[in-house]
Amino acid sequence: MKYKLVIFDLDGTILNTIDDLADSCNVILQKNGFPVHTTEEIKYMVGNGIPKLIERALPPHTDKSTFEKVLSEYIEYYDSHCAIKTAPYEGIIEAISELKKHGIRVAVNTNKIQSAAEILCQRYFPGLFDIIAGGAFDIPPKPAPDGVLKILREEKILPENALYIGDSDVDVATGKNAGIDEIGVDWGFRGEAFLREHGAVKVFKHCGDITSIVE
Repeated sequence: MKYKLVIFDLDGTILNTIDDLADSCNVILQKNGFPVHTTEEIKYMVGNGIPKLIERALPPHTDKSTFEKVLSEYIEYYDSHCAIKTAPYEGIIEAISELKKHGIRVAVNTNKIQSAAEILCQRYFPGLFDIIAGGAFDIPPKPAPDGVLKILREEKILPENALYIGDSDVDVATGKNAGIDEIGVDWGFRGEAFLREHGAVKVFKHCGDITSIVE
């Protein structure tokens, strides 16, 4: 078996988090007197970490102090509202469990802040993941490979034995930047056509397709 470790993105890959992300963003924008966005618009704002989401959601040329205030309020609000409408994609728990049955290590690498990542994984995937690597101020966000490389070091896995699975162009680039194989997923926030336009060579259509990597 080629892969000893499979690293999953979180938002749009294992969990459909977009409603809670969008709701939290709009609550804080409205509170501060800024225009809100549709869920579809926010789908294309996420993926590069919370600071980038807030930067994209705020009007252009928003001053730094306002940006930092909105960012801080968003982080606090989302931390306690990250599991209201969020749910795992159908079949994803079974697929990940099947990988583990075959002795494959599984990890999460996300730009979502560490505390929220741990809350969500513990709530929806209790005991399933071997390592959870969320966003941290001392680690550059994806598509920088730092989070993936940290996982590889901790798991003592060579790049050629690891696979990255995600739903966005950021995830495709993250896998490439880390020097590991990457596969896109059609069920997330971007879709197959977008992923292929941004360099994805292979795209899974359904969560069950993930188990094909054990063959």
